[in-house]
Amino acid sequence: MRSTPQGQPWRSFLTNDDPVLSHAGQAGELVVARTRLVLSLALLVIPLSGAMVQPWGDKHMVGLGILACSAGIALAVLHLVRQGMLERWIAIGSTVLDVTLVTAALITFLAVGQPNAAVNSRLVFDCYFIAIAATCLRYDVRLCALAGVLAIVQYLGVAIYADINWDVYGAVYRPTEYGLFDWPGQLARLVLLGIASVLAATVVTRGKALRRLSSMDRMTGVYNRGYFDERLSAEMSRARRQSEPLALVMLDVDHFKRFNDNYGHAAGDAGLRALTNLIRHSLRRSDLVARYGGEEFVVVLPVTTAEQAIDKMEAIREAVAQLPIRLPKQQTTALLTMSAGVAVFPEDGVTADELLDCADDRLFQAKQAGRNRVVGPPSGRPEPAPRAEPTPRASQRPDLRARPPRDKEREGKSAV
Repeated sequence: MRSTPQGQPWRSFLTNDDPVLSHAGQAGELVVARTRLVLSLALLVIPLSGAMVQPWGDKHMVGLGILACSAGIALAVLHLVRQGMLERWIAIGSTVLDVTLVTAALITFLAVGQPNAAVNSRLVFDCYFIAIAATCLRYDVRLCALAGVLAIVQYLGVAIYADINWDVYGAVYRPTEYGLFDWPGQLARLVLLGIASVLAATVVTRGKALRRLSSMDRMTGVYNRGYFDERLSAEMSRARRQSEPLALVMLDVDHFKRFNDNYGHAAGDAGLRALTNLIRHSLRRSDLVARYGGEEFVVVLPVTTAEQAIDKMEAIREAVAQLPIRLPKQQTTALLTMSAGVAVFPEDGVTADELLDCADDRLFQAKQAGRNRVVGPPSGRPEPAPRAEPTPRASQRPDLRARPPRDKEREGKSAV
């Protein structure tokens, strides 16, 4: 995990720095937004249908107004989520909105002079638990805590206000369908809200662990092929929606089979871990590196032009060529080199398959041109001269024959 830039501690606290969970939280936020809209519209139908049976009073008009506003807000939030707008703040605002809408419904009872309904209502109060449970879909423990604290503070404010401004113990409220007011009962409700928040945070913590296990390549520590496919599709949709460039890089370790033959598979594993660790620390938080198969990796660079992607990969290629790989059980080191092909959306493809095929073709061009180099879209500038590869023993120099079909080539790579 990279350190938080100085001067931006609140940004780190208010956002989810784990891209796996951030992506899952965005998908969960869409589910919450849709559910919120459906629930608001369903609740809006109740007073409208009741008006057909009996005349409306002031409390019905106030309730109808709040429900109509809630439905309008829910529709606006759904639009923001679907368009990917305010991604950094939408989860926080949405959590606050859910809890506050429940509190607004309780305040409606106070506005029409029914304090016991505000502090003893079972139906409306239970909606706090729905708001807290919804935070589980956002995969962020901080939001679970925020929802719980906000619900406790707001409900406690409603109870105190009702106790101060009305004689909630008086005979006028006896008998009442909502029950009598008493502080032990109110405190018990606050405790239940706290317990619900703890349970939601526990569910999120367990979900985070399982999500990471399902998204990571255990040997290298980078993302796996399944998560890469999911993330690439989402990044391309965002780039298409916002008319932004997106670079895709496919890279491969040069002569990796020979490296394994010389030093053993344990050394090969150490080499891949060292390489991926260097790449991860050379990229931005928004970038993605994943293991595509064997010694082949893919890098997704959002909001990146072809020239920027080539410059970045050239810097990484040079760093990899100088990176000493410590060999297990040996008092020595070895060197690896890598080749890379760069493709850019939308110039090189408008679908994930087209972009992958283009990057793979350019990776093959880099291999055919002598390896240890980066090949991207033609730019008119001279290609930088690559650093020479470590010289292999004469008996182990590879035979550069014609390229086999793509599927067979990958099947022939050594498993690590």
